[in-house]
Amino acid sequence: MQARRTARTRAVANENGDENAIAATTRLTRAKAASLTGNAALATKAALNTKAALTTKTALATKTVNTTTTAVPANRKRAALGDVSNVHKAEAGGAAGADKKIVLKRTTKTTAAATTKPVATNGVTKAARTTRAAPIKATAKPVVEITKKPSGSGSGALRPKKRAAPSKTKEVEEAEDEENKAVPAVKGTKAVEIQAEDAPEPPAAKRPRVENQVPKVLTAAEVPGWDNLDEEDAEDPLMVSEYVNEIFDYLKKLEPETQPNPNYMDDQNELKWQMRGILVDWLVEVHTRFRLLPETLFLSVNIVDRFLTNKVVMLDKLELVGVTAMFIAAKYEEVFSPHVQYFRHVADDGFTEEEILRAERFILATLEYNLSYPNPMNFLRRISKADQYDFQTRTFAKYLMEISLLDHRFLEYLPSHVSAAAMYMARMMLNRGAWDANLVHFSDYTELQILPVFRLMIDYLIRPVKHQAFFKKYATKKFMKAAVHAREWAKKNASAHGVDPEIATRDLYAEEGFSN
Repeated sequence: MQARRTARTRAVANENGDENAIAATTRLTRAKAASLTGNAALATKAALNTKAALTTKTALATKTVNTTTTAVPANRKRAALGDVSNVHKAEAGGAAGADKKIVLKRTTKTTAAATTKPVATNGVTKAARTTRAAPIKATAKPVVEITKKPSGSGSGALRPKKRAAPSKTKEVEEAEDEENKAVPAVKGTKAVEIQAEDAPEPPAAKRPRVENQVPKVLTAAEVPGWDNLDEEDAEDPLMVSEYVNEIFDYLKKLEPETQPNPNYMDDQNELKWQMRGILVDWLVEVHTRFRLLPETLFLSVNIVDRFLTNKVVMLDKLELVGVTAMFIAAKYEEVFSPHVQYFRHVADDGFTEEEILRAERFILATLEYNLSYPNPMNFLRRISKADQYDFQTRTFAKYLMEISLLDHRFLEYLPSHVSAAAMYMARMMLNRGAWDANLVHFSDYTELQILPVFRLMIDYLIRPVKHQAFFKKYATKKFMKAAVHAREWAKKNASAHGVDPEIATRDLYAEEGFSN
């Protein structure tokens, strides 16, 4: 067997691509080859062992060189949660100029974003963290102390005692102070701390004294000394005394829902307030001819006002609206309501029965079939309980309440307010005494609340008569000539109650085209 002349083994270059790669070449002579001819396998094994040894030696040499070049100083600390760019800067050491520029750029950006003073630690620039939980925890206790127990009259008493902070270096404390100033106040933590320390509450010494304050005006529910008059009716099932308070609370809740717009005439093109007054005065006459209940008249006018609030009506259809409103109210309130032909007849056959029925459906659809109007008569009967059900007082109060139907200035007041003012004025005319605690409780209005409506009633009474049907109705003996007596009393006592007769005699309706 011919021996191999040459056997070469080339070592693999190191993993980092070093230019000084190690290459080994082994040359065998004929004598050495002859000694190996007996066993070719041993020769091959020896060559492989030689190659592996050279490869291992080369790898170890390469690893040693790399470890030596990347070694870092022993005193450098690990940057846990710190700025990574500073670590690269320390490791770069003698790196190229391009690498140093990149590191400097990153460090500058991080420092500007932190907005805090850097702290030097063993030669490595470490930016202070912008979020720390310790200051928030430290200020939680003083805030609770201020809310729980503020003491003293000065501002110093409101400042909480700070908890003793752990020992820190001077540089770390300066960094934390600048950090608290730079970080914006977070709602619920920093904002509370700034409010408690920098903006304390005004001291009690600067509050106005009790004698300088305006005396508190008691509401109707706060007036003491009233008697529970409902206990007397506990055995009368018709008075339902156990539910009467809930009933009137419900009526009070309904009042704003069924109140018309007091300025709805601004949206009407052909109508004016004096035309509404003429229509209501005519409805009073129709109501008297049919001998209907007082609740029917009040509901009729409320239907007219609520419909005109939602719809624009022509002048030639205004009478149809009034007749239809009375027709609807009679169906709702009366036990036996007049037939539609009577309403056609009272309107001088100006409209057919079909037109009235068609207008009824249209008005009810506009009002969404909501006729739950809290009638002023209900509140007047409730107040009469505290007045011992005086018949004469209630008759005068009815007349004063119906004034609110003809004068549009009463639209802004609730029905319960008008009924309380009517009873207040009727008792004053008849010298029935002061407005006591029982009347305040059962009317739910104090004397100060009643005065605006009371003066408005006097203003109407001292003016010339403009609604003849209304005046004639209450000038009869049936109603104790309430219209005559009320006007005489108002003209005598107007000045005493803050109403100027000279200004009032300038008729409000004369400015709208009517003469005295």
